[in-house]
Amino acid sequence: MSEEVEVVPLLVPANGTPAIIDSDAAFKSAIIELAAGTGPFAVDAERASGFRYSARAYLIQIKRNGGGLHLIDPIAFGPGHVLMTELNNLLNTDEVILHASTQDLPCLRELGIHPSRLFDTELGGRIAGLPRVGLGPLLESLMGVSLAKEHSAADWSTRPLPQEWLTYAALDVELLVELRNIIEKLLVDAKKDTWAHEEFASILLAPPAPPRVDPWRRTSGMHKIKARNQLAIIRELWIARDEVARSQDIAGGKLLNDSAIVELALTPPKSKKEFEKTLRPLGLRARWLENIKIWLDAIARAVELPESQWPAMRTNADTLPPIKLWRDKFPEKFAPLSHARAAIEKIALENSIPIENLITPEIVRRICWAPPASATTHRSLDAVVEFLAQLGARNWQIDLVAGAIADALLEKEPLPSPDPVPETTPEEA
Repeated sequence: MSEEVEVVPLLVPANGTPAIIDSDAAFKSAIIELAAGTGPFAVDAERASGFRYSARAYLIQIKRNGGGLHLIDPIAFGPGHVLMTELNNLLNTDEVILHASTQDLPCLRELGIHPSRLFDTELGGRIAGLPRVGLGPLLESLMGVSLAKEHSAADWSTRPLPQEWLTYAALDVELLVELRNIIEKLLVDAKKDTWAHEEFASILLAPPAPPRVDPWRRTSGMHKIKARNQLAIIRELWIARDEVARSQDIAGGKLLNDSAIVELALTPPKSKKEFEKTLRPLGLRARWLENIKIWLDAIARAVELPESQWPAMRTNADTLPPIKLWRDKFPEKFAPLSHARAAIEKIALENSIPIENLITPEIVRRICWAPPASATTHRSLDAVVEFLAQLGARNWQIDLVAGAIADALLEKEPLPSPDPVPETTPEEA
C-alpha cells in the first residue's frame, strides 16, 4: 500500500492577506507591480451565486511570480473602467491560469477582461487522468496542502468583505502557478499536452451560449407536472419571479424556490390563506410572502388562459428524444449508439480520460441519430470526421474516436443490456 502524503493546512498567503483594492490609486499600483513580475497570471473570481440574480464578479484575485497577490473589488470600478482595460492589456502579455475557467470567464468578460491564452487547472487535471480535480483535492494530492472551503458559498456581494473571507479568496490563487506547472508536466509526460492546449484554446474561442428556449422548463421538479394547464402556471410564476429577481438583483430561489412553484402549480391557490396552506408542508418561508400578490396574480393569469394558450408538454426545440426511449422506439438509431458508446468507453479507459472529455456525449448521440448518409452504407471515415468537426469536436478528439464511430454507424444490432455507458440527457435530469 502506498504511503499517504502528509497534508499541511494552508492558512494564510506567504506574504499575508493583502488589503482589498477599491481605489484608482491602489488599482494603478497593483497593475504596476504585476507588470514587474514574470510568467503567467493566476486569476480567480468570486460571485454571489444563490444570493444575487446577476452572475457578476464581486472579487477578483490575481497573483504573479514577482508581481504580488492582489484582491480587486470590481464593484468599485465597473465594466469598461480604464484600469480594467489596462489590466486586460497586461493579462494578454502572458498566459492566464484559471481553475474551472468556464465558470469565471463570463463575469471576467463582463468587466472587459478577455484572456488570449489560457491554462485551466481543472480541465488539465481531467485530461491528465487525475481522479479528483477540484482545487482543494488537486492541491492535496499534488502539493500536500489543504485549503479551507468554509466560505465557498458565501454571499460575496457583502460589503465590507470580512477579513477571513479575503484570506480564503487569496488562497485560491496562492499556489495556482505552481499547480499549473505540475499539471503541465503530467500532461507532457503523458503526451497529452497538445490535447489540453487545444481544449483551452477552444474555450476562449467558444461563442456565448445562446438564450435558452423556454428557460422556465428547467424548473426543478417538473417531472411531477402531468398537465398542460399546470405548465401554464409554472410558466407564469417563473416569468413573474424572474422579473422581480432581475429588478431587485436577488436570486430567484430566494424569492420563491422551484419546489414552491411546482406545488403551487399542482394545487393552485386563490387566496393568501390557500397559498400558505399549499406551501406549509415545504416549510413556509416569510420571504415567499413578500410578493404574494404577484404570485397570486400570476397563478390567476395562468388559470384564466384558454387551452389554446397552454404550453405544449414538449417543445419543438432541436433536442433529441430521451436516451431511455431509443432502444424500443428507435432501434435503428440505438444499435450504432450502443456500439459507439462501448468503443468510446474503451478508448477513454485506454487513455485515462473521462468519457465526457474524450468526446461530448451529445455529439455521439447526434451523429448516431442523423449520421452522414454515406456512413451508413460503407465505412466513410472522411464523412464522420467532417461531421464531428461541424458539431464542435476538437482535432485530438476526432483522431481518437472517429474510426470507432465510423465502425459503429454500420452496426444494425445493438449490444445487449445493460448499456455500457449510462447517460442522462438534460431533459431526463
